[in-house]
Amino acid sequence: MRALGRHLIVELYGCNTDILNDKEKIERIMIEAAKRAGATIVQKVFHLFNPHGISGVVVIAESHLAIHTWPEYGYAAVDVFTCGSKVDPWKAYEYIKRELEAEHSSIMEMYRGEVPDIKRETLFAQGRL
Repeated sequence: MRALGRHLIVELYGCNTDILNDKEKIERIMIEAAKRAGATIVQKVFHLFNPHGISGVVVIAESHLAIHTWPEYGYAAVDVFTCGSKVDPWKAYEYIKRELEAEHSSIMEMYRGEVPDIKRETLFAQGRL
């Protein structure tokens, strides 16, 4: 079996609180992370909450990168979900962690869509994959 995608679920602690509440900076970081991973950017949406915190997503042809920030705790929750073998989610993670100045992190990697190879071949032959 091979996975259709890899999903990094990331907890970032001790981040720079000013960056966590800067919508434009967060947007730039997430877009650059997608590029460094080798992804194709399709769309982006970011929202600054009142009084603080940001939620944002970068939709990529290969899936998505998402972030939710809590400046008051110096914390960010990040998802990096990529499909295919050409995009490296770990490159995105390393860039985001560095740019947010995270003191420490916790990561869980999941392999998504672990379908048997025979099923993948059938779907591909039918033009559905």
